[in-house]
Amino acid sequence: MFRYVAFSWLPAHQEASEVAARLEQALRVSRRWTLAFGMNGQRVYMTGAASGINGAYRLPTSHGVILGRLFRRDAATPNPASDVAITEAEAQRIVRSDGRELIEKFWGRYIAFLPSWTGEPRVLRDPTGTLPCYRIEIQGVSIVLSWLEDLSSLLDVPMPSVDWEAAAAHMALGQVSGRRTLLEGVTQLLAGELTPMATGRGEPLQLWSAVDCARSPASSSPTAATQRLRDTVEQCVGSWASCYESIVLRLSGGVDSAILLAHLAPRSHLRGLTCLNYYSPGTDSDERSYARLAAQKQGATLLEQTVDDGYRLTDVLDVARTPIPANYLGSMGTSRTDAAVAALHQAGSVFNGAGGDQLFFEMRCTWPAADYLKLRGFGRGFFGATLDAAHLGNASFWKSLRQAVSDQSFRGNPVEGAGKFLTLTKREAIDAALQSAHRFVHPGWLAAEDLPIGKFHQLGMVISPLEYYNHYLREAAPERVHPLMSQPLMELCLATPTFVLTHGGRGRGLARSAFADLIPAEIARRRSKGGAEDYIATVLKRNLPFAREMLMDGVLMKHGLLDRAQVESALAGRPGSKATYMTEIHACIATEAWLQRATTRAASAHA
Repeated sequence: MFRYVAFSWLPAHQEASEVAARLEQALRVSRRWTLAFGMNGQRVYMTGAASGINGAYRLPTSHGVILGRLFRRDAATPNPASDVAITEAEAQRIVRSDGRELIEKFWGRYIAFLPSWTGEPRVLRDPTGTLPCYRIEIQGVSIVLSWLEDLSSLLDVPMPSVDWEAAAAHMALGQVSGRRTLLEGVTQLLAGELTPMATGRGEPLQLWSAVDCARSPASSSPTAATQRLRDTVEQCVGSWASCYESIVLRLSGGVDSAILLAHLAPRSHLRGLTCLNYYSPGTDSDERSYARLAAQKQGATLLEQTVDDGYRLTDVLDVARTPIPANYLGSMGTSRTDAAVAALHQAGSVFNGAGGDQLFFEMRCTWPAADYLKLRGFGRGFFGATLDAAHLGNASFWKSLRQAVSDQSFRGNPVEGAGKFLTLTKREAIDAALQSAHRFVHPGWLAAEDLPIGKFHQLGMVISPLEYYNHYLREAAPERVHPLMSQPLMELCLATPTFVLTHGGRGRGLARSAFADLIPAEIARRRSKGGAEDYIATVLKRNLPFAREMLMDGVLMKHGLLDRAQVESALAGRPGSKATYMTEIHACIATEAWLQRATTRAASAHA
């Protein structure tokens, strides 16, 4: 589990110097932490480094340090075990350009600590935001770290209290994505921004913006876009594959994981490539037939595992203390098997196709026609785009046409409509939270109101980073690798108009045609998509007493965020009726578990 702790202080400030000394002493005593960079008034420590996977790129002549994994933009797919060596000249250009040179000439998974021309410590989070980055100030010491639990293990200080305004916004929005977190005094540093380590020492400098990518639509034909997509996916998947000798791939049987397998299988340096498919017999999550086709085409080893129907929801009580709650649905019933299979095959990482829905545009809607009209007007291609959009949204041509004209007046607002379909959260609490919800939304998304409707919604699904850490297994979990969520591919897909991404009237239309020769035809053609509704309903039914206790007598209820009558009805014995949604119940349980940990620890610390 690769993590970092960095801190800065004014050496002339006695109290801050004493706190910094205590923190550094704790880091040295643990022996797990390595000093990656140090200068007067600043230290950067890391743990969990692995050669060629995550490490420290020390910039010559005390220019700072970059933690994580870098790839060069202009390089072909790296050779196995190769890594980047930053020269003195490159280091100087990175610092003199305030980090722009790093974003423009490199990509990867990284956090960079760069001094300003006055020596002020600053932090740059890479455009994908893969490595978490939070900031807190304690007695004059500014601390930036990826894993908040490290702080409580290193310093004997009171842990931050819950910000209940943020908690209400989290319930209403589904996820806070801006700088504010659910803990008082803990802020999130945003992807693509260069931020002073010390609070109050200047505003963040935006070096990269997903919105800017979306505002610069590519004008190429589907043919040219197809080639660019093939080249970019090859570069991104090949680069990540070069870091590992053995890989476990979560092979769902869908388009995205099949594309990954097609690019991983030819890698001759891999000592082992194991595909892992999960299923529940007789439910909507059984995609074994498709996974078998993909594995057979590439000659890959496929393991088929049932998801753990006996999963106990009590396990979520051991959630990590993080600044923002994480949902467990994506890993429920599979995390421990992932870890066991990775350990058996000596693979430190599990690859998956997460991000494909968002980047390749898998949404049933007619928005691409509206996007075409806004970008190109009533040209010759508009009627073709409208017909494609009709197929995509399962609508008539005329309805697609009318909707395209109507959506020209669309002005994007991330808060509008939030909480509309929630049934367990109190309506008054939602309405109150939405009054200030803009403070908890990514500022880039708030500024994207001018985007076409389809691109606006795609941006909303891409702008928040995917989870890098497993908040429940912690260090026992293998590293998560999301090759599709790489900076070059994000930039390409955000700049590609939605009507090109859905060319032919199919979700992922461009990706399906681009990789048609590499994946089984049955997968390229399939319109169905596996789900997990039956599985999550089964788990809930088997854990109803626990779910009732958690939500009826929990922190959310006591703070007036849940509707008692609605929760009681939803958990009366046959959950799954039209009155509520399984995912909402599980989301409430996840938030409740996180709040119980947060409030208990905060109360203990203050006592």
